[in-house]
Amino acid sequence: MDFLREDNELIQKALTHPSYTKENNLDALGNYERLEFFGDSVLKLFTSKLLYETYPEAEEGELSKIRSILVSDAILAQIAVKIGLDKVIKLGPAEEKQGGRMRESNLACSLEAVLGALYLSGEQVVIESFINEYIMVFAEDIDKHFEKYNAKDILQQYTQGVNKTLPVYRTVDIKGPAHKPVFEVEVEWDGRIIARACGKTKKEAQQNCALEACKELGAID
Repeated sequence: MDFLREDNELIQKALTHPSYTKENNLDALGNYERLEFFGDSVLKLFTSKLLYETYPEAEEGELSKIRSILVSDAILAQIAVKIGLDKVIKLGPAEEKQGGRMRESNLACSLEAVLGALYLSGEQVVIESFINEYIMVFAEDIDKHFEKYNAKDILQQYTQGVNKTLPVYRTVDIKGPAHKPVFEVEVEWDGRIIARACGKTKKEAQQNCALEACKELGAID
């Protein structure tokens, strides 16, 4: 992406993970944490504006539900990989070794920091264009198929309604190379395994597993 240029000091800070500054004995304020804090608000502001304009008939509660998924780590991490953020983020050796380059939370935080850096650089037009192109494309699918994105919450509400107990998720297998693992997860409730599913991250695998469990239990169609 053009805005990930090396001559922008704020962008470079947005691409610096805390482990990099810590393990290289650099200034603790030289990583993305402060920009991520600010960028989180920038992301929500611009996403809210576009949702408000895109769905003029939607009530506040519906818009909030869609936005909560649009700005989630799962969606942001997908977008970060799509624009190549995983290739340029700076990590400390230990975090790199532990698979931090593809860690969902790292990618999401860095992307938020980039948006914060762009705002402070006066690139509001670029931010709105980026969110419209890369984030809002998920909105229509989320609006139509909200259950598949929110399956864990739906399953939890269902199980608590039946016997006041929670489903338990377990990672049963991790396949593939270290830099591109596939997680297999199962969910147990009421003394039995309800479903199994895979995903590129534990969170994704759990969400997929919860969706299958909801279908098995009749919690959703």
